[in-house]
Amino acid sequence: MAKQPTRTRKRVRKQVADGVAHIHASFNNTIVTITDRQGNALAWATAGGSGFRGSRKSTPFAAQVAAERCAEMAKEYGLKNLEVMVKGPGPGRESTVRALNAAGFRITNIVDATPIPHNGCRPPKKTSRITFFRLLEKDHGKIFGS
Repeated sequence: MAKQPTRTRKRVRKQVADGVAHIHASFNNTIVTITDRQGNALAWATAGGSGFRGSRKSTPFAAQVAAERCAEMAKEYGLKNLEVMVKGPGPGRESTVRALNAAGFRITNIVDATPIPHNGCRPPKKTSRITFFRLLEKDHGKIFGS
């Protein structure tokens, strides 16, 4: 005798009117998490998970794409209003907020929650960026007179 196919119910999403968008913008990646007021995660997306790798992962455009993906997932919960909490000094800070606004959410509040040490651990040293002209100078001597 054939086995009866079991019916699975479609999972009903809870309806949430207000939410909080947590944006963690580091120098290497941007993580966007949308939660309800209690802090339960509804949707999340990252620049790396959106298909960007290497140095492209740390661009404002990658952060924008991650925010758009996260917004699409959060729309299933009926979210209308968002409070935005931004953490970190990364390049995706501003573009993420703009993308959430363009996705149709009403942004009620923007809070900068970047942790600031009160003389804590020593920060990493600045990256040395050698310019094109310095490289030429090194190989061919002074380019411009002086």
